Amino acid sequence: MPVHRYVRETAKPPQGLADRSWPDREIGHAPLWASVDLRDGNQALANPMDAKRKRSMFDLLVRLGFKEIEVGYPASSAADFSFIRDLITQHQIPDDVKIVVFTPARLDLIDRTFEAIRGAKQAVVHLCLATACLWREVVFSMSAPELHQFTIRAAEHVAAGADGLLGSNLRFEFSPETFNVTEPDFALEVCDAVTAVWDASPDRPVTLNLPTTVETDSPNVFADQVEWMHRNLSKRESIILSVHPHNDRGTAVASAELALMAGADRVEGTLFGNGERTGNVCLATLALNLFSRGVDPQLDFSDIDAVRRTVEQCNQMPVHARHPYVGDLVYTAFSGTHQDAIGKGLAALEEQSIRTSRPAAELPWQVPYLPIDPKDVGRNYESIVRVNSQSGKGGVGQVLKAHYGLDLPRTFRVEFAEAVQQVTDETGGEVSSRHLWEFFTQNYLHPHPGYLLKEIKEARQGNRIILAFTLVEPGGKEVELAGSGGRFSDALMDGLGHMGHRIELHHLTHHAIDDSAGPRIAAYVQLTASGTTTHGAGIDLDSNSATATAVLNAINRALSIR
Repeated sequence: MPVHRYVRETAKPPQGLADRSWPDREIGHAPLWASVDLRDGNQALANPMDAKRKRSMFDLLVRLGFKEIEVGYPASSAADFSFIRDLITQHQIPDDVKIVVFTPARLDLIDRTFEAIRGAKQAVVHLCLATACLWREVVFSMSAPELHQFTIRAAEHVAAGADGLLGSNLRFEFSPETFNVTEPDFALEVCDAVTAVWDASPDRPVTLNLPTTVETDSPNVFADQVEWMHRNLSKRESIILSVHPHNDRGTAVASAELALMAGADRVEGTLFGNGERTGNVCLATLALNLFSRGVDPQLDFSDIDAVRRTVEQCNQMPVHARHPYVGDLVYTAFSGTHQDAIGKGLAALEEQSIRTSRPAAELPWQVPYLPIDPKDVGRNYESIVRVNSQSGKGGVGQVLKAHYGLDLPRTFRVEFAEAVQQVTDETGGEVSSRHLWEFFTQNYLHPHPGYLLKEIKEARQGNRIILAFTLVEPGGKEVELAGSGGRFSDALMDGLGHMGHRIELHHLTHHAIDDSAGPRIAAYVQLTASGTTTHGAGIDLDSNSATATAVLNAINRALSIR
């Protein structure tokens, strides 16, 4: 591959940044969020949003809690202009939401932008111009001084337009597009000049937005650039320092997080990362990264599937199954080792809930392989574990517990997993929870052919239990049996010893279940019958009936295997 074509100089801060401080910082609060789904995201769509889809996206962003929403590039098309006018004239913008309108540094486009926002209670006019050397020379055919003057004239025109728009509370934003590959001294020079023209002050701050228009370096380089600007801007106290990372190298989220550590106050991005080329920074990922560390993101993703549905409908693009936090498979484990760890983590959380008498939803979340509780974003536990040929005992056990309330003992899970493994190895595909239940039922709840319990009577003589019961053999013949013992299971095994098979009970457990069929008891046994050791399960209204069924099912399975 022609690697020699891609050697480039990095636009690093002068003399580097040897005393950088961002590596020692942590993000302790949410940034100011600014959605650009309706402008940057919309421009990247093969089929840009119509008015209905734009309105759906705007309403979603408001519900999520965004206070700054870039609603479009009004000078670019009649559709964007009309959408913004409708929001204003139909009073659809909440009082606590600022709309942002984007304009390049052309005077006629700036004028058209002010026409679009006439009558708005409050708005942000976002002026954008590329500043990097390559763009100056190739796109604009300007020198650095010429571009500087061009930018100043545009900023002055914005200020004049605002003076002519009475009754609106306006703020300004400037993006030195391609900031990350602009000479730092020149970027600083232009930004300081623009904020001076706009008379930035602490009570009327200017937003300076630093884009990685095309991501060209690792996130630490961008963090150094942001920290250098943060330190050297002449009116820092009057500036909202914003970043706008793109994802060309796949590190937009990391760039945004390090930029916040380096002094940025605000982040522009889109829901689930839609944008030109490989996209913008995903604000959902960034927000939920904060959430997973105990920082309130100030955005509401408690029903993330509903958010995804709306975004997919508006963008007419699917969200990837592995997209962080929202993808179909991000809370799902197929690997047996992962499934086992997740199952144990959920069990430990349940035990802690019982021990402390606190709901599990109020306890600290500490479950292996799951950085957040899926329920906190509106998911459930049904798809956490899915079974295929890579799964193990933990997986099949967790599926039965999550879907059907059955908590199989460890040895039972091992045996059942081995049986399922044979099926998945043959099919090569995934086994659904329904098919898993059918397989479990056929092999452990109703194995055929086998003995059936027709009737059982229980009596007591002192400390002993006396049982008399009738079994129906596979051929239909009825057999009368009797047994006694200190416990029900002992009396049962004593009676079954007269069947002509050598039977030894190794393990017996049971627990309550309560589902759509009502409260019942599930019993599990491990036994050896005629030299074959296996398991059986029974579900009935009381523990004795469930135990008797489980024992017979285990015997039937053992005889069938033999």
